[in-house]
Amino acid sequence: MVNVAVDAMGGDNAPMETVKGAVEALNGDKRVKVFLVGREPVVREELKKYAYDQERLEVIHAEEVIETGEPPVMAIRKKKDSSIVKCMNLVKSGECDALVSAGSTGAVLVGGQVIVGRIKGVERPPLAPIIPNVKGVSLLLDCGANVDARPSQLLQFAKMGSIYMESVVGIKNPRVGLVNIGVEEEKGNALTKEAYPLLKNCPEINFVGNVEARDIPMGAADVLVCEAFAGNIVLKMLEGVSDALIGKIKAGMMSSLKSKIGALLVKPALKRTLKSFSTEEYGGAPLLGLNGLVVKTHGSSKAVEIRNSILQCIAFKEQKISEKIREQIVLED
Repeated sequence: MVNVAVDAMGGDNAPMETVKGAVEALNGDKRVKVFLVGREPVVREELKKYAYDQERLEVIHAEEVIETGEPPVMAIRKKKDSSIVKCMNLVKSGECDALVSAGSTGAVLVGGQVIVGRIKGVERPPLAPIIPNVKGVSLLLDCGANVDARPSQLLQFAKMGSIYMESVVGIKNPRVGLVNIGVEEEKGNALTKEAYPLLKNCPEINFVGNVEARDIPMGAADVLVCEAFAGNIVLKMLEGVSDALIGKIKAGMMSSLKSKIGALLVKPALKRTLKSFSTEEYGGAPLLGLNGLVVKTHGSSKAVEIRNSILQCIAFKEQKISEKIREQIVLED
């Protein structure tokens, strides 16, 4: 059984969508047990709407909520009875294998490092979301944890990302690309120029060189490495373009009688295609390199993303990702 602590109060749509997603995860896979952490009366009121295996769900009361605008370090220190801090402590104690939160990104990042703790030897844990492309998916890291990174940290990102993609996603010998403004080796800023030879000369990874932003949706690499400033821009741009295209396609299909008839004919295939490019389908972003699994989902997450974020914790635990990262770091030392 994989025990997952869920921040029931985090996110724009909490606790309604959070509770719904947790129940859907329970009903979708019997290998998971959920600990819903938040204001108990509110959470239990939401739970009345659903049928689920009560043996595999616990509610843990947390009176406080860390809001998005609060200074994260101060909030983690002062709000010991907040849902995020209580989730972190469940992972730290070993009672839970993972936590999922759509709450304050800053608080999740700080709590992950301060409470759950980094694996010894890991310089900086990166946030690593799965993003869709025409060939399947890629792992983008970092997308939000380390705006200023060093070349040695990008090398660690590449190693951790390769372990994740091979063990969880099932891509053997994943291709690692360095996000840059050109494919030539000499292109880029000081960070990418220094990181390139480190990646190129590392025998533990399958480095394929620089990757330009326009080639990311085409599946140019399985693991995309960059600092969080560039990574967050790439992620948000992909999400925005995806939403815009899906909206335009739907509007075009409904623009005339002929297009509506055509839409009915292609609806099944189109629905599958559009679904594959929805970021909700791939769960949240794990914070790699910690002693336990911490998954951050979008603040606007609906039930489907919460559900998929919980279910992705199963593969992470079963494939022993933290242990494999720890072994890799020990080999470096």
